[in-house]
Amino acid sequence: MEDKLFRSGFVAVVGRPNVGKSTLLNNLLQQKIAIVSDKPQTTRNTIRAVLTLPDAQIVFIDTPGIHRPLHKLGEYMVRAAKATLAEVDLICFLVDISQWRKNDEEIAGLLQNVDTPVFLAANKADLVTKAEQEQFLSRIRNEYAFAEVMAVSAQEGTGLDGLVKAIVPYLPEGPKYYPDDWVTDHPERFVMAELIREQILHNTEEEIPHSVAVDVEQVEAKPDKDMVLVRANIYVERDSQKGIIIGKHGAMLKKIGTGARMQIEALLGTKVFLELWVKVKKDWRNKDGSLAEFGYV
Repeated sequence: MEDKLFRSGFVAVVGRPNVGKSTLLNNLLQQKIAIVSDKPQTTRNTIRAVLTLPDAQIVFIDTPGIHRPLHKLGEYMVRAAKATLAEVDLICFLVDISQWRKNDEEIAGLLQNVDTPVFLAANKADLVTKAEQEQFLSRIRNEYAFAEVMAVSAQEGTGLDGLVKAIVPYLPEGPKYYPDDWVTDHPERFVMAELIREQILHNTEEEIPHSVAVDVEQVEAKPDKDMVLVRANIYVERDSQKGIIIGKHGAMLKKIGTGARMQIEALLGTKVFLELWVKVKKDWRNKDGSLAEFGYV
């Protein structure tokens, strides 16, 4: 008899930095809820992405990449990723099918010791041949006891329907945790701050990405002007970084603001006036008070 039960549960998406976890979630939901960057370790919080189907609701948790921490912020990110493993119904371990590294082996070893079922999703399958895909998947099946092993392309969407269909039977019978129209449980201010931070990652030098935090301090509807005012502070650790973000005659900050404003307008569905300020908070990544202020502890 066909299973007519409604299933719901939580799926942690784990993996080393920069394997495509955020791209995977954005493509699964067909909506941007996590920032995407070619720079590693850009996801700092566990982001919940809600996929509601006719027969199931899957709450994906995009964890920070598991890596060797270099500062207190890094330690927080790793703790957040590992803590998530004990709270979910299924773990989706995402790897790069073309680059199996020592960090992947370490995470795979960690996952062999958890009671939760683990899927291995080999991402970026579009970058290798079918024969190379099969060779990689066969090796993984022989070396590790994962519940499922499959190839996907988060960028192109290949294999994502199959991944979702494979996940549903592993979820327990249960109610919907979120309304049908929810795609994330994060408040809009968090998503706005992440969209601003994404533009900084895309446009600035290598020394900037992990030294920046964004705090959206005001969101105010302006009905008379048919727009929303968004005021945000960008925090960096050194004066030299502040200069890079502002740029010559303010050009870089304008570029960041234009890109972020377009993304926020798409999120809110209305015109946005975005006001950005750049401030220095020295060595904030190693200060518990600053980490708490920005919501990282």
